Amino acid sequence: MPPVPVPSAGMRPPAALRVEVLTIFPEIVAAYCAEAVFGRAVRAGIIDVVVHDLRIATSDPHRSVDDAPFGGGAGMVLAPGPVFAAVEMIAPVRPLYLLSPAGRRLDQALVEELAAIGRFSLLCGRYEGVDQRIADHLVDGEISLGDFVLAGGELAALAVVEAVARLVPGVVGNAESPKDESFTTGLLEHPQYTRPADFRGWEVPEVLRGGDHAAVAAWRRAAALWRTIERRGDLIEARGGLTEDEVQLLVRHGYPLDAAAPLATSARGRRRAPAKEHDGP
Repeated sequence: MPPVPVPSAGMRPPAALRVEVLTIFPEIVAAYCAEAVFGRAVRAGIIDVVVHDLRIATSDPHRSVDDAPFGGGAGMVLAPGPVFAAVEMIAPVRPLYLLSPAGRRLDQALVEELAAIGRFSLLCGRYEGVDQRIADHLVDGEISLGDFVLAGGELAALAVVEAVARLVPGVVGNAESPKDESFTTGLLEHPQYTRPADFRGWEVPEVLRGGDHAAVAAWRRAAALWRTIERRGDLIEARGGLTEDEVQLLVRHGYPLDAAAPLATSARGRRRAPAKEHDGP
């Protein structure tokens, strides 16, 4: 089966991002990449996603790519012969990453690294995994979506491609959106609200309705800090704690810093904030 490109139009300069995905379910991956943000970016020539069928180099009637594991055990394993042959026939852009639970965990830092590379390929595992010689001698690295197990690497590959594609200029309609999203600045994103201003008695914070852009920016920064303190304190610790400016920002917005004391970087930051109402989440 030939590679399945996501539909594009006409001859254009090279895309800002090229990703090749190798899988035994090429139509599933290609269909997703042809829709929504992906599809628009591909049709505009901003990104280039090509999906290859791993069965391309098989010769037996059943187009087999798997076999039983040595030593016994449940399930089947992707065999090295068909996978090596497919990669050698396709010659996908490098680096080539295997989607695997043993890989480097995907986070925003890795997403930014991949966006900077601009050209890479993803190999989707299936069944009980892949023959270890594929990981040792064929791919250039491994990527994990997290500490859980999926039936195959296709969902993980789509998550990688979408996360990276969002950083490519022109993919997201509002160029400022990726800059404020969770993890981009080491924090969770601030809460978002839309109309109506009063929904079932739950009101949008007044500061967001006042038109003072500086006040809105300050509120959002404080709210992002507080949300991260409450839900992902490890992210604050990874940044080295709160700066004095951040402590003062939280104080001004009425957040109870006694709860954040272990995350503050100075004795002043550990003092209890005066109790008052605030517009936080």
